[in-house]
Amino acid sequence: GEPIRVLVTGAAGQIAYSLLYSIAKGDVFGKEQPLILVLLDITPMMTVLEGVVMELQDCALPLLREVISTDKEEVAFKDLDVAILVGSMPRREGMERKDLLKANVKIFKSQGTALDKYAKKTVKVVVVGNPANTNCLIAAKSAPSIPKENFSCLTRLDHNRAKSQIALKLGVTSNDVKNVIIWGNHSSTQYPDVNHAKVNVKGKEVGVYEAIKDDSWLKGDFILTVQQRGAAVIKARKLSSAMSAAKAICDHVRDIWFGTPAGEFVSMGVISDGNSYGVPEDLLYSFPVVIKDKTWKFVEGLPINDFSREKMDLTAKELTEEKETAVEFLSSA
Repeated sequence: GEPIRVLVTGAAGQIAYSLLYSIAKGDVFGKEQPLILVLLDITPMMTVLEGVVMELQDCALPLLREVISTDKEEVAFKDLDVAILVGSMPRREGMERKDLLKANVKIFKSQGTALDKYAKKTVKVVVVGNPANTNCLIAAKSAPSIPKENFSCLTRLDHNRAKSQIALKLGVTSNDVKNVIIWGNHSSTQYPDVNHAKVNVKGKEVGVYEAIKDDSWLKGDFILTVQQRGAAVIKARKLSSAMSAAKAICDHVRDIWFGTPAGEFVSMGVISDGNSYGVPEDLLYSFPVVIKDKTWKFVEGLPINDFSREKMDLTAKELTEEKETAVEFLSSA
């Protein structure tokens, strides 16, 4: 078949280092789909990136038809089928969230504009670089000719973290847990919700609340553990999550490409327009979605209790404030 063109930005970084092999060997787009991998990074990283290219060549992967490494947006964004935007300005010590937003608005305005100009109009864009939701919104706003439904941001890592915490608590595998939800922002205000989640215990599917029988844990430590997990990894490893982030990106993109399994939904940051959960329009907010024919739809009709409502509103408020700050910078960027 025809190879598809897949871009990974921040390609010399540590998430990409865990991600590129999985994509190139067929874990994401299938074992039959040839690929052209396009790797973008900033100019000072080009020597490192050459080393990554050599390693990809040395993996001798049959699906990998070509590897293009570049520091130029007009090369990177040309004719893309998929863009995985991992690169962003990381938060340095003493940096306010506002400073971080300002630096990233510039990057994602530029990349959104390049997508608009050079990529296919059908391109699927996944934003990983933080603050992911707002970076994704800025990229989408900067690419008006690409449907905003084609843009999503990664909350699958949080989703996987939530699944795994439930599985560990019950002594089952994470495959036995389904339909957890991450609502809102990929930040410590996100709300991991297991009110609608099911777990397979000894061949019987039961609700997570029923299976765990410990409401105070589910409403307390469980939520905090998922919200703070990224910080806990940094504290232990002195580096941010890379292996687990790369795995989550693979899960997210594979589900976009092949759809979600019957009876299951996943969490993705998507444009909030037309949602039925009282989340303000024009936010990039994480919802439960099902995917078919490369198109996502909100999971509708889930009852929301008062506890959930409060948590969902809190993270929406943070996203609204982030958006307002970013849009201010956007007009001056």
